[in-house]
Amino acid sequence: MADGGLFYCYFHSDIESKWVFARDTVESISDELTVKFDPKKKTYDIIRKKSKFRYKSLWSDKRYSANSWGSVILNNIIPNTPFKYPKSIYTAKDCIDAGLNNSKNGCVLDYFAGSGTTGHATIKLNREDEGKRKYILVEMGTYFDTVTKPRIQKVIYSDNWKNGKPQDKKGISQMFKYQVLESYEDSLNNLLLNSTNSNGMLQFSEDAQEEYLLKYMLDVESRDHLFNIELFRNPFNYQLNVTENNEFVPTKIDLIETFNYLIGLYVERIQRVKDIKLVEGVTREGLKTLIMWRNLETTNNEETEQIFRRLYDGIRSSEFDQIYINGDHHFDNVRTDEDQFKVKLIEEAFFKKMFNISEL
Repeated sequence: MADGGLFYCYFHSDIESKWVFARDTVESISDELTVKFDPKKKTYDIIRKKSKFRYKSLWSDKRYSANSWGSVILNNIIPNTPFKYPKSIYTAKDCIDAGLNNSKNGCVLDYFAGSGTTGHATIKLNREDEGKRKYILVEMGTYFDTVTKPRIQKVIYSDNWKNGKPQDKKGISQMFKYQVLESYEDSLNNLLLNSTNSNGMLQFSEDAQEEYLLKYMLDVESRDHLFNIELFRNPFNYQLNVTENNEFVPTKIDLIETFNYLIGLYVERIQRVKDIKLVEGVTREGLKTLIMWRNLETTNNEETEQIFRRLYDGIRSSEFDQIYINGDHHFDNVRTDEDQFKVKLIEEAFFKKMFNISEL
């Protein structure tokens, strides 16, 4: 029976019993105690719900089987998957729960994501207890596009799959994004130098390739050509040649988000007016920043200034510590200190940040 949050037990004289908790202990855990009726024994029991689950050193339960709860689950989500023995979803699930100390919040990092079991397990936990755990998956295998990413997309939509088809529509509110890092080979493949063939690529013998690239091209010739400035005229359609299956595939690159990372921007607001995208945020150094991206093929300086004045009047614009803009402009500039101007060129900042040029 409960009285003011304190539980008392009444016993028959012919039943030997003992106290489980002292009075002060009961008072401290009263919110974890509930009364449950046992219909078979026709008695009431006091049940304590564990606020934290302590895991054993040896995990031998059947649910940790990589076959039953790994391969079968993955094949139901993505039939004919190349992964033969992905780890059990419950192994990952319990590892995450233990690692986060049973918390509903936290960030899980898996730098060998494989088939995406860790992300799947995090989503499953959040679905069960309405948690807000986050996950970061890192993978370099070619199966990312055919297994890892599709698996995450599917388990967001439904928790129950069979033969590649969802068995319910119990989705979970979720937003995830993925990024592809430019490889060393992709960087070389996109150099634009003077001595090129008809395709705009440099020609050199296979034997001299690596020595020439490392000792001369990257240090001397390519200093001003590590990326094509002209392509910044339309930053919304910037493309790089990315190698896929030993072929060059023109791939659209998100320059806007790349630049946000380069300057360490915490984005607060993004809006687009015609062919101008405006990004507001604060850098890690605490500088309030505005970035103006324009398609210079369709937008002139007069239109840019009109939109800027309409969105940011004199008082509003003065709040920014720095303003970035691509292309030539007519904005009045002011020095923020001896070496810095308030209005800065995106192309120049991009080049210095991207290739670690120390001079600012």
